[in-house]
Amino acid sequence: MKYLDIQNLKVKTNPVRYYPGFPGKLIIFLLVVLSGSFLFLCSCHKKSSFSSDKLLKEPIRYDRVQFIDPDDDEQTVIFKAAQVTPDQHQLAWQQKELMAFIHFGINTFTDREHGLGTESPDLFYPTSFNPRQWTRVLKEAGFKTIILTAKHHDGFCLWPTRTTDHSVKKSKWLNGRGDVVREVAKACSEEGLEFGFYLSPWDTHEKSYGSEAYNDFFRRQLKELLTDYGPISEVWFDGYCGEGPNGRRQVYDWNSYYKLIRKLQPAATIAIMGPDVRWVGNEDGLARETEWSVLPLNLPEASISALRKKVLNLDSVFQPQDMMGPDLGSQEKLVRARALFWYPAEVDVSIRPGWFYHQSQDQQVKKPEELFRIYFQSVGRNSMLLLNIPPDRRGLINENDARALKEWKKLLDLTFKKDLALRARLIASSEHKKHPASALITPQDHDSWAPEDKQNKASVEFFLEKSATFNCAELKEDVLKGQRVEEFSLEIWSKGTWKEVASGTTIGYKRLITFPTVTADRVRLNLNKYRATPYLKKFGLYKLAVNIG
Repeated sequence: MKYLDIQNLKVKTNPVRYYPGFPGKLIIFLLVVLSGSFLFLCSCHKKSSFSSDKLLKEPIRYDRVQFIDPDDDEQTVIFKAAQVTPDQHQLAWQQKELMAFIHFGINTFTDREHGLGTESPDLFYPTSFNPRQWTRVLKEAGFKTIILTAKHHDGFCLWPTRTTDHSVKKSKWLNGRGDVVREVAKACSEEGLEFGFYLSPWDTHEKSYGSEAYNDFFRRQLKELLTDYGPISEVWFDGYCGEGPNGRRQVYDWNSYYKLIRKLQPAATIAIMGPDVRWVGNEDGLARETEWSVLPLNLPEASISALRKKVLNLDSVFQPQDMMGPDLGSQEKLVRARALFWYPAEVDVSIRPGWFYHQSQDQQVKKPEELFRIYFQSVGRNSMLLLNIPPDRRGLINENDARALKEWKKLLDLTFKKDLALRARLIASSEHKKHPASALITPQDHDSWAPEDKQNKASVEFFLEKSATFNCAELKEDVLKGQRVEEFSLEIWSKGTWKEVASGTTIGYKRLITFPTVTADRVRLNLNKYRATPYLKKFGLYKLAVNIG
């Protein structure tokens, strides 16, 4: 993107020969004057990409929400999009990369996926319930957080709630004194994992469902979970809104739910139907090839105005968005928006065909190689992976699932144990004084490479320590400075010329791109299109443990 910064205009010239004496000084003086005059004329007559004068006078600060003015031209909107950044708890959320979903409840014992709401609590009876086995298996597989289904659509609660008798307290399991939520939260704490919960808004058991009284009922359930079980990392809501026992549907008071969560667990991420994290749009473990975290904030004009004036905050005005389309954050989408915000994707998929345990699916657990591919198509596409591992009727992670997770972790470790670019010598097309290209292969998390401002394209050449064989590249942007790259490509030096081996669009927090296996000692990364000066934190080269197609 080309534009002129009038306040910080610098004249750059190619290296020239030095002419000694007065004639030489005169020639240099005339060259500088002529160059400056030419650039001044260009600034007067050539249309700048940032035509709004206020962008030159009032710098746009990094923020989670950017507002679009009626007179903003397309370039101004795109520049504002480049200044949209995550807040601290969104960044901490994405840095985990892997979370485990635990679907466990009355459906585990009825062989159903969706309960009816009429099941007897006595059906819930795990014979060897051991959440420490869960946390041990999941931690060894690399998971950082467990999300437990505290209540599914059938309304059965895995804690002894005071809101209904449809819970573990009316089960014969442990004589009604059991508390699955407490034991799982405790096991997470002991293993150093974070704990979160899923609470289904849809409730086919509760008679008040379909009335305003249900919103109060639901808030009381939320309050119990948010106050009685220690730190909560994530609250997960889905958007199901089926009929209740009286045939009515519920109007969910989302904003009151958000308000309660912020009050009682301010560090918790509110996911899927909340303002912090969105659903990717499928249950196949597949993020988009182009996955933007900067998206239009689609709200009524009155809400945008109140948000802009700080009369209300985002939690007070946000309503769940339709985020299932193939294109969510392209320039074409952004230029029609009234506001933009940071809204990253979470990819959910089950290790089995179903979300709850079914003995008939014991031989249908996803193979380690398939889980390996899913990792690259979720975490490797700027998203979080939420992998469902449903405990069996004993209350244990089944041996088949545990075995697949263990072998999957081995494939990941084998792939990423050696970064072939780590000791490379680098030459960049340009670099910002405070952001050298060497940051791409250094372990310091706060460093990043940025080319000089006002460059349309940028590249870095890597001279590897020795010829290496690889088929995977890792790229990471410093998202605290925005998601900016729109197109990139990777080349190797082969037979005296550059040969492209891979290309892609977005990078974001992390991009893993795979390609046919090649051998080379020189590699070039090209940033071919970006919305503003890009900041890259990481570049790595790896050999896959198994090909993923």
